Amino acid sequence: MSVSSLAKTMLTSFVVLLVAGGVALLIVLYITDDHNDGKAQSIDEVAEHSYETPEITTDLQNGSFVRIQFQIVTDGKKAKEEAEKREFQLKNILIKELAKMDEEDFKTGLSDLEDVVQLKLNEVMTEGMITEVYTISKILQ
Repeated sequence: MSVSSLAKTMLTSFVVLLVAGGVALLIVLYITDDHNDGKAQSIDEVAEHSYETPEITTDLQNGSFVRIQFQIVTDGKKAKEEAEKREFQLKNILIKELAKMDEEDFKTGLSDLEDVVQLKLNEVMTEGMITEVYTISKILQ
């Protein structure tokens, strides 16, 4: 292989990687876009599209028990209905995630837990997405 063909191959590879990176960036920006044309939901829309989970009681890694409840905010009516139907998956996610946490993690890691719940629920949602997860009740024993 000559130097000029090697240079052409490297240049072609660089251009392909650059284009692929640009496409990936556009996809990430589109996916993380607010889907509401940049407008935040009003409090009435948040209330209309949110779902209050039942209290869930489970144990932590160190044997402590936690009773916790969430408000799941979705991006629409269909997403809310789907989230309600997926309650069993929410419980499964919580049991698995809380089993990894100890009492100290739980005291300082609620935001991380909310993020994980949102991410994992969005992985299974088909009719919309979860936009926020709020902890509305917790008791640690």
